[in-house]
Amino acid sequence: MPEHIVLFDGVCNLCNKSVQYIIRRDTDKKVYYAPLQSDIGQKILAANHLSTSEFNTFIYVENGKIHTKSDAALRLSRILSWPTSLWYYLLLVPRFLRDFVYDIIARNRYRWMGKRDACMLPTPELRSRFLS
Repeated sequence: MPEHIVLFDGVCNLCNKSVQYIIRRDTDKKVYYAPLQSDIGQKILAANHLSTSEFNTFIYVENGKIHTKSDAALRLSRILSWPTSLWYYLLLVPRFLRDFVYDIIARNRYRWMGKRDACMLPTPELRSRFLS
């Protein structure tokens, strides 16, 4: 299993834009991706006792450890290119405040950015970085 995996809601436009943002800033190509709806996404969720049907969080798997919500995004930022890597220091903000904002965005993501009928298909050059 790769050291860095991002699990995302494959039908969420905001989530897909976020993955595209991460790909552009992952200059060392360390991160692998899978929709939460994919077989591998479902296996990781089930193995960690997380919901396999309600996708209300971005998940970052770092060396086998699961991070969710704002922790996931901020911990992932540490390995991305500058200035995105500076977001890591927002972990100093108490989690309840960070996750309060995260939950508002998560609840409204379909309303604000829309939803796809199917998970995104990676381009041929990115296909090797997608696990599903």
